[in-house]
Amino acid sequence: MRTLGTRRAALVAGVATVAAVALAACSAGQVAETALKNPSTDGVNTQNADASVLIRGLAVTYPGTEGYEAGGNAPLEVNLYNETTQEITVLVSSQPLTAGGEGRGVVSARAVGLVGGSPTTPSSALPEPSGSRPVATPDSDAGPSGSVEQPSASGDPSVDPSETADPAPSTEPAPVDARPARIAIGPLSFVSFQPGNAETLQAIGLSDRLAPGNSVNLVFEFSNGTQPLVVQAPVAVATSPASRAPGGEAEEHEG
Repeated sequence: MRTLGTRRAALVAGVATVAAVALAACSAGQVAETALKNPSTDGVNTQNADASVLIRGLAVTYPGTEGYEAGGNAPLEVNLYNETTQEITVLVSSQPLTAGGEGRGVVSARAVGLVGGSPTTPSSALPEPSGSRPVATPDSDAGPSGSVEQPSASGDPSVDPSETADPAPSTEPAPVDARPARIAIGPLSFVSFQPGNAETLQAIGLSDRLAPGNSVNLVFEFSNGTQPLVVQAPVAVATSPASRAPGGEAEEHEG
């Protein structure tokens, strides 16, 4: 026969056990819910038709509020995953969004290339998209060797060229030593291009200004015969707020 003190002790122990079980169940539910959440990733996530190659975090590196100028180059960020047991080569290029030209804030590039790093294949010229440039015509002032004779600034042959004024600086972007964007991905492996990498993937020769809120039209082709994939890569968002102009904070307080 249990005494009153024994029954009270058993009752207290039972309540404590139930509370511990309930707390453990609540904690397990929170962990499970957190595990089901997908982390936020900047850029486009997509894949080719048979899901043999996954494209994750595709975006144009954030350039600041000024954007990229027409004719300039824009580095791209992307992770490419090979989901097969065979090596797959991905060729990245660009083309206008429509046959009639650009639209809806989407620009194209003359080419897409690999810049820097240590190439495993010999460097070759970037392919020129068909119909992207008018046919070049020879200059009528060219001499027999094909070069154009440049007269002196003063018109007097006796004037030393070193004494003439310096020419105006060129506004054209500096040429980029790039290789065709043929990217080999090993079996069940991945390739990543991110800011700060030795080798970068770049859209070269933008057809128009590329600002935040716009995107560049890209084409992905796959060596395993899967249908090419057309994707618009948006300009990445800023990782920190833009700095205010001098005096902006004071003007805000005055208002």
